Amino acid sequence: MKKTRSVFNCILIIALSAVIFIPSGCKKESSIKSDASSINSSNEKSSHTQKFSADVANEWMNLQMLIMKTTTGEAHVAFTRQYAYTSIALYESVVPGMPSYRSLVGQLTELPAMPAVSNTLNYHWACSANAAMAAIIKDMFPTATPANLASIDSLENVFNTQFSSETDAATITRSSDFGKAVAQTVFTWSQSDNYNHAFDAYTPPPGDGLWVPTPTAFAAASAPYWRNMRVMVAGSGDNAQPPAPTPYSTVVGSDFYNMVKHVYDVSQTLTTDQTNQALYWRDLPGVTSSGHYISILRQVLEQSNSDLEVAASAYALSSITVYDAAISCWTTKFTDNLVRPITYIRDVMGYTTWNSLLVTPAHPEYSSAHAVLSAADADALESIFGANYAFTDHTYDYLGYPARSFSSFDAFGEDAGNSRLFAGIHYQPSIDAGFIQGRIIAQNILNTLVLKK
Repeated sequence: MKKTRSVFNCILIIALSAVIFIPSGCKKESSIKSDASSINSSNEKSSHTQKFSADVANEWMNLQMLIMKTTTGEAHVAFTRQYAYTSIALYESVVPGMPSYRSLVGQLTELPAMPAVSNTLNYHWACSANAAMAAIIKDMFPTATPANLASIDSLENVFNTQFSSETDAATITRSSDFGKAVAQTVFTWSQSDNYNHAFDAYTPPPGDGLWVPTPTAFAAASAPYWRNMRVMVAGSGDNAQPPAPTPYSTVVGSDFYNMVKHVYDVSQTLTTDQTNQALYWRDLPGVTSSGHYISILRQVLEQSNSDLEVAASAYALSSITVYDAAISCWTTKFTDNLVRPITYIRDVMGYTTWNSLLVTPAHPEYSSAHAVLSAADADALESIFGANYAFTDHTYDYLGYPARSFSSFDAFGEDAGNSRLFAGIHYQPSIDAGFIQGRIIAQNILNTLVLKK
């Protein structure tokens, strides 16, 4: 049942520092859309998911974050996929014990029916979550290193040892089998999302002002067909595509020229704070953007002493929103194919040796992924924890980076997005358009997805 963390820290997981979490007022009810109808009946024989701590969810998400960090050869946007499917498996493995919540079946695109639970038998929902997460993470990271696979087995065993002292063996087996069955169902569903073609060969269209591979690696386009991935929530991208970017021009003093010159001018006068902001949100060496979102949410859940019900619903909503936001953003990128700052600054402005603070990612300029995804995630988290929640992010304490404090989730989203100007890899209009795009996507999802009755 509900316990504080104890033996879990013996697992080979980097311990993240606790977040300073200061509510500006009373905690608000989640603004997730309500609906009186439910496709899940509660199991009165089973313990309520609220009776379990969020430890099992948080520790598995932390381990997943570390696996992301050590997974090589994977496009960063691809980690939004792992985050989404593992979170959905977590949620579905415990939602039968959440009588105030609905399943995602019938709400997410093509999500099949989940395995059934018995209304006459008891379930240990933390055990179900443990089994589901162990199974789905192995499935979603097929190239995991032997060390990571050992960590998965180790964490699963630690929790199983704890849970075996909390209920009878039959309940443990039943709960574990249910979690594994959910994970298998979710993984099978994941195989039809067009991921296998997201990285097909791509030839950039030729023309003035269009994207070309950028220094220093001049790498081929990253995940050019991510735009064709199956969205989680139908209609999540409605009306989210931003207007066309600033018309291309090489004329000195034109809007386009001035937009690029702004990036160059900022690069020549970077303050220590601006440099630190850019480096903090590069998420390398680190945990990728999706991993950073996991880390922030994990810290908030721990400091707020949330239970497993809140954790499962929060991870699901956050990850689904980030995943669909990435699809919308990649649609924009490979529709407009806008040239990156480093290409224009070197080839048009004549600063042939200029380099951005961070290496430019291998995809077109418009819109900014950090802005789209972070703004969307911020709105999702705000819908659960309320507006104006102040917190401090300690994700990169282990790298010696100063922690960053925010007055709200919205403030963290803007901090992440604006960091890309200081990094020298995005124009400010691309960032501003990304903020609007991400917020529209989040609102579409919040208006459509019914988690809470």
